[in-house]
Amino acid sequence: MGRWCTARRRAGTGRSRARGSALPTAFTRTAVVAAVLATTAALPGATVLAAGPAVPAGAARAAGAAGASAGYGFADGVLPVAGASDTEGAETLAAGSAYRSSLPREGTRYYRLDLDAASDAYVSVTAVPGAGEEVTAVDGIRVSVRDADGGSCSVHSATFGAARSPRPVTAWGVREVGPGGNRCQGPGTYYVGVERTRPQDSPPDDWDLELTVATEPGLRRTGTTKAPETWDSASPEPLGGEPERRAGGSGFAHATLLGQGVWRDDIRPGQTLYYRVPVDWGHQVYATAELAGSADASGYATGALRLALHNPVRGEVADAAKGYTGRRTTVGLAPLPPVAYANRYATAGRVAALRFAGDYYVVVHLAAQAADDFGQGPFGLTLRLRLGGAARSGPEYAGESRPKGLFEVSARDRIAAPGGGSGAAGDDTAMKAVAVGGIGTGSLLLLVLAVWTAAARRRT
Repeated sequence: MGRWCTARRRAGTGRSRARGSALPTAFTRTAVVAAVLATTAALPGATVLAAGPAVPAGAARAAGAAGASAGYGFADGVLPVAGASDTEGAETLAAGSAYRSSLPREGTRYYRLDLDAASDAYVSVTAVPGAGEEVTAVDGIRVSVRDADGGSCSVHSATFGAARSPRPVTAWGVREVGPGGNRCQGPGTYYVGVERTRPQDSPPDDWDLELTVATEPGLRRTGTTKAPETWDSASPEPLGGEPERRAGGSGFAHATLLGQGVWRDDIRPGQTLYYRVPVDWGHQVYATAELAGSADASGYATGALRLALHNPVRGEVADAAKGYTGRRTTVGLAPLPPVAYANRYATAGRVAALRFAGDYYVVVHLAAQAADDFGQGPFGLTLRLRLGGAARSGPEYAGESRPKGLFEVSARDRIAAPGGGSGAAGDDTAMKAVAVGGIGTGSLLLLVLAVWTAAARRRT
């Protein structure tokens, strides 16, 4: 820090000082921050997650336009894969990649996983029905993971719910390795099965699918195998203040980065918006969504405003929905426990889903039926996000996750998350990046000073 301050004083001496600052403040901050952000990409922990790249505000929807289906933005570079009608023809899904497939009305589509005996594996499947299709409350998708002998590892479903609005629905499958397990523990071939939950009442057209696979390494040392029994379940006071405009993304891969704060957007009937929130070990997520009133305040749309939270592997943690009468309506998630590795041992699904740090996804949907009584909008949407609890150190993994850095909050996100407490402009940003980066600080300072000195010389 001493060399930093000395260099800064020297930059203002000599002939350049007589003429004024050798480097205008705005340029100084721009150069420093640019150097910091360029360098932090190479620091340990400064990863860009394949599952959720940062998208600038206002450009999130456009980023997912290519390859979109019914308004859903698939991941950039998504790989095509054909689901097989039986396990023998199943194609392999690799951890860390995103795939695009399709699901017919009848039958199960199978995909293959090649797993080791040390890592937990997670597969997520997002099904996208066509816009305007008629769906039922219990229709949706079911995702199962089985071993080579047909033994069940997990089964999870996701349905459209009471609103009966066609929207992207996401279910996940899990292969866990751990103490007390008596099935799906060994290395080898596993199969993912995807099917509709109510094919007899489902629309006839194929649904597009987005599939992702992630692996989580085991621990160097085994800790507790019991989920935390107590935690602060009180709801905090809602955040106040004027909301800041932040356009939501069109899919998981294009979710807009947010931190704690009050955010404003617009949403139309039938639209689903995605936001990603970096959540560290020990933190709790509190979220509410508020839909503005309509000029035509007459009518009722069942379960029209839906708010959901998904974990870093896209598994749904919790959701809430509320009907809309044309008046201002607010829906909020029930209090959730802090993120902890041991949560995976809980019997309650919403607790078990909070098993790792990383990017969590806040997903908001406005039912298509809202347009029948209240028009096409857009309607004003206000999100209030709060991160409670205290940050804690995470578990000591025995290896790397795939994709790398999936279960941690990156240095880049700590800096860039709006409202996250680490997004101050100028020199403060640079110094916080240095603090987060740790290793490589000397190289970072040399780079910043080089930029500074070169600019000062050009000015002189």
